[in-house]
Amino acid sequence: MPTPLEEAQNREARADARTARHTRIVVSHYGGPEELRVVEEEHPEPKAGDVRVKVLAAGVSLPDLLMREGIHPETPKLPFTPGWDLVGVVDKLGDGVSGFDQGQTVAALPIFGAYAEYVCLPARALVPVPSGLEAGEAVSLVLNYVTAYQMLHRTAKVKIGQRVLIHGAAGGVGSALLQLGHLVGLEMYGTCASKGAPVVTELGGIPIDYEHQDFVKEIARLTGDGVDFVFEGIGGTHIWQSLKALRRGGKVVGFGLTASLRGGRLPSGHPGGRHRYRAMAIYVLYMLAAFLLSRRRRVVIYSIQWRMRLKPAQFREDLTALFELLRQRKITPLIAQRLPLTEARRAHELLGTGGVTGKIVLVRGG
Repeated sequence: MPTPLEEAQNREARADARTARHTRIVVSHYGGPEELRVVEEEHPEPKAGDVRVKVLAAGVSLPDLLMREGIHPETPKLPFTPGWDLVGVVDKLGDGVSGFDQGQTVAALPIFGAYAEYVCLPARALVPVPSGLEAGEAVSLVLNYVTAYQMLHRTAKVKIGQRVLIHGAAGGVGSALLQLGHLVGLEMYGTCASKGAPVVTELGGIPIDYEHQDFVKEIARLTGDGVDFVFEGIGGTHIWQSLKALRRGGKVVGFGLTASLRGGRLPSGHPGGRHRYRAMAIYVLYMLAAFLLSRRRRVVIYSIQWRMRLKPAQFREDLTALFELLRQRKITPLIAQRLPLTEARRAHELLGTGGVTGKIVLVRGG
């Protein structure tokens, strides 16, 4: 039976737990970076089967910007907290959870909700992170490198010596494709701004300055008959140009919709609504056009979230393999900047201007 002192201490601990507060970022209206608001509220409590994670690092990605504008297919209803990927430590277990220990480092791809100091997630969504990995580097693997790895090995099924063209090659997914493609022995070409050319070269690619060069003409000049695969994260009419860079039998692997934005905003510049499937319709039209005109399917779509939902074991397997490559220093994620969580708006502004080399990461406590 507890002593009066112990009872008082227990009451105090329970009161502290009820009043403990944390910070998260909330979008209350679809629109620009100014719609990212910093709020403080009580810690979330894990339900049965959930784990509360203390977030150490959250990635900032172009899908976050598309969600903020209301045009990504995964856009939640308002209000919501952005953030596709995170790395953190287990803080509290909900009822019925086993297999995780308090303080254990884990990673997750929640799709939204990662811009927070604490988040509750289903235990099945967590992937253990090997000890010794830095959180900012580890979180770069969860969205960017899994996307690159699965497109290369599960969608394109690339082979040594094949030629690939990577759009946005100095960015988060682009630099991941270059590093992983180098391990496979691919012949790689990458579009980028002029300031990104040294990075593309260093990672084993041949840079093509999209600001001053026509990438279709450059690919024809450099290869003679085109590339086997184009990794296309821009979308829109850019898909059609990418088709022109293929050699006979080649494919465009589409994975992004960034053509929907101008400077990180909708082209109109005005706040929008929740239009989740408008941009996806462009993909469908170009896939149909490619099929009808070429008599064969030359555009395929990759979606990390749908692949994870349909084949969760593959996601865990591929992320675990990437953690091992990072542990062995066979890959080195490029971190553009580490910013405190409260500077999420600045992170979106930086990413929206374009030309970011690598990944922007929001970190706990700056």
